[in-house]
Amino acid sequence: MEDVKKSEKYSCVATCPMRNVIAHFANKWSMLLLVILDEFGVMRFNELSRAIPDISPKVLSGHLKTLEAIGLVRRVLYAEVPPRVEYDLTGLGMTLIPILDELSEWGREHLEDVSGNLAKKVVD
Repeated sequence: MEDVKKSEKYSCVATCPMRNVIAHFANKWSMLLLVILDEFGVMRFNELSRAIPDISPKVLSGHLKTLEAIGLVRRVLYAEVPPRVEYDLTGLGMTLIPILDELSEWGREHLEDVSGNLAKKVVD
């Protein structure tokens, strides 16, 4: 009976943190954007685009909008000609940085293991 209750915590989309919260930012671009904004601070769209040259402007814009909508990134529009828009992390976004730093450290420690396992899988 206890095993059923354990598995139920992941079955409800509304209450499962893995499905409901993390899914909004647990992708390669959003996590990378959060780490870059932490490292460099306030950045403009073109600066972010240059920092990640293999992301298209449309995808970058979409991820920034999502991160802003969930409260991890702040977007400030300045009423200038031409308009200036800057992005930075919110307080909530900053709370994710230690977790992302740990994930990055794990990746550095295990990159060869993971890459080797993937290479073996492709050969098999």
